[in-house]
Amino acid sequence: MVLPRLDLAIFGASGFAREVAVWAERATWHGSAFRLIGFIDDVNPGGELRERPVLTLAEMASAHRAAFIVAVGDPALRERLTGEAESAGLSAAPPLIHPSVEYDERHVSLGAGTVVCGGCTLTTDVAVGCHAQINLHCTVGHDVRVEDYATLAPGVHVSGKVVIGRGAYLGTGAVTVDGDYERPLMIGDRAVVGAGAVVTRDVPAAATVVGVPARAR
Repeated sequence: MVLPRLDLAIFGASGFAREVAVWAERATWHGSAFRLIGFIDDVNPGGELRERPVLTLAEMASAHRAAFIVAVGDPALRERLTGEAESAGLSAAPPLIHPSVEYDERHVSLGAGTVVCGGCTLTTDVAVGCHAQINLHCTVGHDVRVEDYATLAPGVHVSGKVVIGRGAYLGTGAVTVDGDYERPLMIGDRAVVGAGAVVTRDVPAAATVVGVPARAR
């Protein structure tokens, strides 16, 4: 069966954007697939990437009625670019989920503009906000909330009963222990968890923690 396709523009034209472009057209959402029409890059526009044009935001907005995802790893930059795209008249795409991701959409909610890459598992009673990124081979346990613009770098493992705040960044290979139902483990808004860190207690907003166990740097 041929699925209807939604035109998709990837905001960004660097490494993560190229990774997402490899599989974007194999993703589906609620009976629709995606057609990748190009990339947005206001710094180095022009030419082609993966046989698609690289346009400025203004060019993309004037030429196409495309939905967009922002494929940059930095949460603050992603939030800024999202605002620029919406101001230009583009709408956020539905979640872009690699076909290999294991999840049950009856018990996992995913916000617009969110990207979940290959090899990930989201178990049950998981809520992921808008424009979040869950990179390669992450696991997200039960009763976890991932707020808007948060980033899980490759190989992050989030145990059950954890809240990851808006714009937080968990570096490659970071791990959290379980929280409690009455009091989830909290990683605050805009917090940064270093690569390989093990989070055993709450991380305040805007703090940076590293090490095993994770402590303020």
